[in-house]
Amino acid sequence: MKILIANLGSTSFKYRLFEVSAQSDAVGDEQELARGGVERIGGQESRVYASLEGAGAAATEVETIQPVPDHGVALEAAIAQLTAEEGPLSSIADVAAIGFKAVHGGRVSGVVRVDDSVLEAMEEMADVAPAHNPPYVKAMKQLAERFPDVPLVAAFETDFHSTIPDRNARYAVPTEWVEKHLVRRWGFHGASHRFVAGRLLENMDQRPLRAVQCHLGGSSSICWTRDGQSVGTSMGMSPQSGLPQNNRSGDVDPYALLHVSKTTGRSLEDLLVELSTRAGLAGMSGTSGDMRDLEAAAANGNEAARVAIDVYISSIRHWLGGGMVELGGLDAIAFTGGIGENSPATRAAVVAGLTDLGIEIDRTANKSGATGERRIEAARSPVAIWIIPTNEEVIVARQTRNLLALAS
Repeated sequence: MKILIANLGSTSFKYRLFEVSAQSDAVGDEQELARGGVERIGGQESRVYASLEGAGAAATEVETIQPVPDHGVALEAAIAQLTAEEGPLSSIADVAAIGFKAVHGGRVSGVVRVDDSVLEAMEEMADVAPAHNPPYVKAMKQLAERFPDVPLVAAFETDFHSTIPDRNARYAVPTEWVEKHLVRRWGFHGASHRFVAGRLLENMDQRPLRAVQCHLGGSSSICWTRDGQSVGTSMGMSPQSGLPQNNRSGDVDPYALLHVSKTTGRSLEDLLVELSTRAGLAGMSGTSGDMRDLEAAAANGNEAARVAIDVYISSIRHWLGGGMVELGGLDAIAFTGGIGENSPATRAAVVAGLTDLGIEIDRTANKSGATGERRIEAARSPVAIWIIPTNEEVIVARQTRNLLALAS
C-alpha cells in the first residue's frame, strides 16, 4: 500500500511517499517513492521541490519558484507533483492514508484517525505549540474537505514519552494543574527518538540497554532510554522548552517574564512571542541560529557566537549527566538531527573530558567525512558513541500502516 507522510513546520512543508507492506509486523521493507516539500511558505518566492520515482524510471527532480501563501496550497502543490505525468500516483485515490507527524494533542495521544475530536484537542494545545498545531489543524481540515475518502492519521510525538515515570514527568505544581490543565512534561521529537532507539536495540546486544539520545538541530531535545523506552526527556509542556533552540529560548525561569513585563510595560503575550521567535541561539548570538554560521563566526572571534555555542553545549551536557544518574550508568550515546549528524565540533564538545566516566570519542572518526549510520567512540571507550541519521517519516508510515491494519 502507498502512504503519504506530511511533516509541517511554521514556514515549511515536507512529505514522503512510501510503498509499505500491509502486514503490521513488517519492518524495514518500506520503499520510498518520492520526497519533496515547500520552503518559505507565505512568501511570493516559495521553493517547491520534489524527487519523484516514476513507474520503472529513474528519479525525476522537480523544482519551481512560486507563491505559496499557506500550508493548504503547499499540500495541493505536493499532490500536483505526485500525480503529474512523471509522478508515482495516478490520483490521490492511490494513497491508502495520509499520515501526519503531529506534535501535541494534549488529552489525545498515540496514533489516531483524525476527526473533529482530535482537531479540537489539537486546538486546545495551540497556545503551547503555536508554531506547529495551527498549521497542522488547518491542513488537516483542508485535506478532509477536499479528499473525504482518504483516511487522515495523526501520530503524536508525545506518545513515545508516555513511558516516562512520574518522577521525571511531573512538575512541582498543584495537582489540579495536572488533572485539569494537563501541565506536565510531555516531551517531543517522539518519531525521531523512537527511530534512534530502535536502531540502537537492533545494533547493540547489551540488555538492559541504557542510552542518552541527542536530537540536535534547529529544534533540539535529549531523551533517556532504557531498552528502547523513554524514561526522561528535556522538552516539557511545550516544544519551546528544554535546550536552547534555533530561535526559541528553551528553559527560562517564569518569573523572569514577570520581571521584564513590569520593567518594560510589555505584555506577557508579547514576551512569549519574543522567547519563541527571537531568542535561543539566534537571540544570544545576535546573528544566526544556524550552528554552521555560529561556528564560523566563533572561529572569526565573535564572542557572542562563542557564548551561544557554550550555553547550548552546557545544556546538552547537563541532560547527559542527568541521564547517566537516572539510568544508573550508560551503554550508548546517540547523535542525530542536522547538528548531531553534521557538527563534529558539537559532538566532541558534548563528550569532552568524560574519559573517567567511560566516554571517549575517536577524534579521527568524529571528524571523518563519512556519512550514514556509524560508531565514533575510541577503541577503549566502554560507552558506544553513535551517529544515527534519523528517519521520522518512516516511523509515521509504519504507525499509519499499523492503525489501518487494526481497523481492517
